[in-house]
Amino acid sequence: MLGLFPTYGRFDLTVESAEGVIIKDIAGKSYIDFGAGIGVNNLGHRHPAVESAVEEQLKKYWHLSNLYPIPLQEEVAEKITANSPASAVFFANSGAEANEAAIKLARKATGKDKIITFGKSFHGRTFATMAATGQEKVRTGFGAMLPGFAYATYNDLESVKALADKDTAAVMIEMVQGEGGVNPGNTAFIQSLSTFCEEKDILLIIDEIQTGMGRTGKKFAFEHYDIEPDIFTLAKGLGNGVPVGAMAAKEKLVEHFGPGTHGSTFGGNPLAMAAASAVCDVIFNDTFLEQINTSAKYLSEALNAHIAPLESVIDIRQKGLMVGIEINANALSIVKELLKNGLIVLAAGENVVRLLPPLTISKADIDQAVALMKDVLK
Repeated sequence: MLGLFPTYGRFDLTVESAEGVIIKDIAGKSYIDFGAGIGVNNLGHRHPAVESAVEEQLKKYWHLSNLYPIPLQEEVAEKITANSPASAVFFANSGAEANEAAIKLARKATGKDKIITFGKSFHGRTFATMAATGQEKVRTGFGAMLPGFAYATYNDLESVKALADKDTAAVMIEMVQGEGGVNPGNTAFIQSLSTFCEEKDILLIIDEIQTGMGRTGKKFAFEHYDIEPDIFTLAKGLGNGVPVGAMAAKEKLVEHFGPGTHGSTFGGNPLAMAAASAVCDVIFNDTFLEQINTSAKYLSEALNAHIAPLESVIDIRQKGLMVGIEINANALSIVKELLKNGLIVLAAGENVVRLLPPLTISKADIDQAVALMKDVLK
């Protein structure tokens, strides 16, 4: 008798323990983790500061209704707003929920329905975020989608202009398309898009679920492009393994989310907030961000020296510690082979091997991982 729905194509790895960048399975075998729980464990497994914060909160209380003040929510919100253009934050449980909140806020604030997203994008698997996702395979089989979404071509401003009209509430975009193949946004395109949205009074929503919290070498990926979103969303790395999502917005939008307009029973849970607060303290630190960029540079040099020359490799795309290696083979087969050899990586589409190592990765770990990749990709 089955206990779980078979919604995941699981790999042959059952974890016994994990710490830092190393995972051990129930047989005692060790693995270098270059997947970080799909970009969640940005500080590695069981980071001491996060573990200590959660343990401390466990001894106080685990849950309170959002009908009462929860000081930790204010604490984390202040840390996010102090380091971004946002003035207010709504806490949810996941990236999809954070994106749902962004879509609801954009529609309510503008009184308009249309949201422009992009082909190959990924924003979640709820009905709104599934409709926002520019990948047909995600939507297939679920009947009529939530209306109001249109899909432009990534890095093509003219395709956005062709879709924009008087009913357009917002444009929703990832600075690097993660699930879509690790496709970075072109600087000229992103900046022109921001200008266009401002000129046309269209809200700009940036999905930072995978790219935020230091992943690209900055606190948030939009900082690379010298722009300010009206709304941005966070999840994954914000809790370092404790489920949490966040939707942050500029001051002009705050009045549109008053009492009764939106809510979440578990959103802003004290345990999640304790973890998120500790994560913010580590990542929103210039010295730590410099360390990320040093590691990213070292990884880039290693990949260019040892992986790029291989015949199986078509292209390497990188933004900070977010890497896509495009190959002329099935990515999933490579992921499985690397797993057998003690390295955990991810696939992004049919032919892109994705690397999302913890931001705490060492040079020695990089050297070992690149050597394993070289052996398999040959």
